[in-house]
This record gives sequence, C-alpha cells and structure tokens, in this order.
Amino acid sequence: MDPLAEAALAGAGPEELGRIPVPEEYPAVHLRVEDVDMFAGQDQDERDVRKSLHLGRVPMPELAPDEVLIAVMSSAMNYNTVWSAMFLPVPTFAFLRHFGKQGGWAARHDQPHHVLGSDAAGVVVRVGSGVRRWKVGDHVVVSASYVDDQDPATHSDGMLDADQRAWGFETNFGSLAHYAVARANQLLPKPAHLTWEEAASNLLCGGTAYRMLVSHRGAQIKQGDVVLIWGATGGLGAYAAQLVRNGGGIAVGVVGGESKVEAARRLGCEVVINREEIGLGGSTDQAEAGKRLGRAIRGAVGEDPHVVFEHVGRATFGISVFVVRRGGVVVTCGSSTGYRHEYDNRYLWMKLKRVIGSHGANLQEMAEFNRLVALGRVQSALNEVFPLEESAEAARLVQTNRHVGKIAVLGLAPHAGLGVTDPELRARIGETSVAPLRAVATARG
Repeated sequence: MDPLAEAALAGAGPEELGRIPVPEEYPAVHLRVEDVDMFAGQDQDERDVRKSLHLGRVPMPELAPDEVLIAVMSSAMNYNTVWSAMFLPVPTFAFLRHFGKQGGWAARHDQPHHVLGSDAAGVVVRVGSGVRRWKVGDHVVVSASYVDDQDPATHSDGMLDADQRAWGFETNFGSLAHYAVARANQLLPKPAHLTWEEAASNLLCGGTAYRMLVSHRGAQIKQGDVVLIWGATGGLGAYAAQLVRNGGGIAVGVVGGESKVEAARRLGCEVVINREEIGLGGSTDQAEAGKRLGRAIRGAVGEDPHVVFEHVGRATFGISVFVVRRGGVVVTCGSSTGYRHEYDNRYLWMKLKRVIGSHGANLQEMAEFNRLVALGRVQSALNEVFPLEESAEAARLVQTNRHVGKIAVLGLAPHAGLGVTDPELRARIGETSVAPLRAVATARG
C-alpha cells in the first residue's frame, strides 16, 4: 500500500494528506481493449466475466478542475460491471472513445484499459482547483450519475443531460480500485453510522429505486399502493421493498427460490412469491404466466398491483404489462435478461396503463435517498464482502444471480467493519438492523 493510501486509512488530517505525493500508479480492476473479441460467437450465458476482468496497476490520471481524487475504502458490485465484462451490448471501450473525442479533459478516458465500478465510499485526498464544497479528508459516497453542470438540462434534471453518463461504465477511473476520480457534483456525505462497505452499497441501486418509486419523475407511490417488485432480494429490489414499506405501500416481492423468501421479508415485503412455485420460470406464454401471478397477488392482498417495479427486462416485461391493474404503472430501469421486450399492446392501451422509463437518479434524488440512509430510515442491503482480489468472483455471482442484496468489494479497507464515526446512532438502530441481509445465508446451488 502506498503512503497516501496508508495515511487515508489511518485517518490523517487534510494537511498531512496534502503533503503526501499521489502515486503514479494504483491497483484497479479493469478490462483490456485487446480482449473485446474474446467472447465472439458466444451467447450471453456463456460469457464468464471471470475471464475478462483483470486486477493490475494502471496509471494515475491527472485531476480536472471540477474533480476529486478519492481513496476508495470500499466499492460495490453492480450489473453494469457485468455488462461491461461481457462486452455487451457493445464493448464499453466504444463509450470511452466517444467520450474522448470531446477533447480536453475528456480525452483522458480513452485508454486501452477501462477501470470499472460505479459505487464507492472513501476519503477525498485531492480536490481540483474549481472544487468548492468538498475538501481533503472528507468522507464521501459517490453517485454514479456523471453529468455536465454546464448543460442547461442538468439544472432541470441531471438525467436529461444529453451528455449524461454512468460513472465507471461509460467513463473511466471507476471505483473497483484503490483510487477513483469523480466529479465534485457526484459526491454526498458518507452516512456516519455505516461501515465503509455498508455505505458503498447504497447509492446506485437505492437512488435508482428512489427515482423509480418515490420521485415525481417516477411512479410517485402513495400509502396503500400495491407494488410488485421483481427480484425483491437483489440490489435494486432490496431498496425498493424498503421504500414501499416506508411509504405505507404494500410490497409484493417476487424471488427466485425458497432460499430468498426470508430475505425479502426482512426487507419489508408483506407478500413474497417464489416464481418457481407458480411456474414463472422460463414461461413463454405471458398471458398465462400473468394470470397465475395475478391470482397469487389477489389471493394475498385482494387486488391487482398499482405499480410494477421492473428491471429484469425480456423475461418479465410482458408479464408486468399484463398483471398491473387498469390505469397502473410499469416503471422500468433496466433489462438484465435482454433489451428486446415483447408484450401484448392491447393490455397497455385498452386498460390505460403506462410505462415509465427511468434511469439512475439526479443529485437531488440521490441526496434525498442518502438522507434516509443517514437517518437510519433505510438500511444497507449489503449481504457479502469480497476483497479486491476476488472482484471477478463477485461479478460472477451477480452475473449468475446467485447473490442476495448487495455485494461489496473492499478497496483500501483491510477488512470489514471499519469507517463508523457515529457509533451512538448505530447502537440506537441496532447492530443486526443496520444491514439486515448480513445474517442471510446465500444458497450457491
């Protein structure tokens, strides 16, 4: 570990951190441009991400005026890292080349290596000359929403910025590393009662779920709404369930096996449906599958869902359109099983249903969600912690859906449990309640 990293880990003050030189290289999980064709001709399920993810030293980039350098204590695994490592739907080096063509500071991103990772918690160790709100030594978490604050649309909604990108996916210098480079407008204060790995697990999935369900740009759930949550124990679903519960709604979680039922209940699902038990696994008849699912929901809560929280994509989207009630909303933010969806449009137009596309969250939405976490109103969905050296194995678990909640990846933190600066709040919440999924064992089947 280099001297600057050691000082950040030891809690050194801003003056000491500022005196220690920034290393010229640092360890990072990355892709290599020469590997982009390694899975040529293989289907999505055949592309083992452990073959394409590498841990090695990469050059330290120069800092732009509006950026900060973060000593990453912990990151977290997200599905965009899986897409990147499968080189689907296109190799992410295409994103880096396109970004680099802007010239100026953007040119740094076009490298023969792509450092991945879109969630982070750590310590600011350098600030650019134009940074005002953050200083060296601050403990921060990082939003993945990478927006241009000089674009007029950003000042209405950062996600409408024509140049908006996902940090560590469509940009370089992400968080699966000892250091990460982020814009100052991506930062929020780290919740003081959480460990590094608990804090690193929240923003991307939690902020996305907040925009989808709570924000006026999403479904705007209200008390009593029945909300169907696909993948209720995954990263997105784990926060969706909590937000529905906290908002007075009725969370109906769909999970992929009996081993995940208890986890969904811990997160706040009043009803948990094992998709295997009602024949939803691989069904091609969407209407029949939707009827079975609808009967199960009505049998449990007496009515059809007002909202469907959709991110699975091809395998579930048609069922979602079918099962949501007349006038209901399907809100979607992703397609982990495939981007091309098929559904019967009669159920959409004739029953006055709506589909809302949602992507990430703007900084205000991220801040509102992070406040709930900092107050202890929303808990970390962390389930497992991996060292940086095992990032590829962590990504493989997410790729094969053999995980529960969020998987954290330690950066500079030598072990889990570090980083708490408000032990009193942690004690009031309760050690077992801060990250309720930590006690849930995952069946690897």
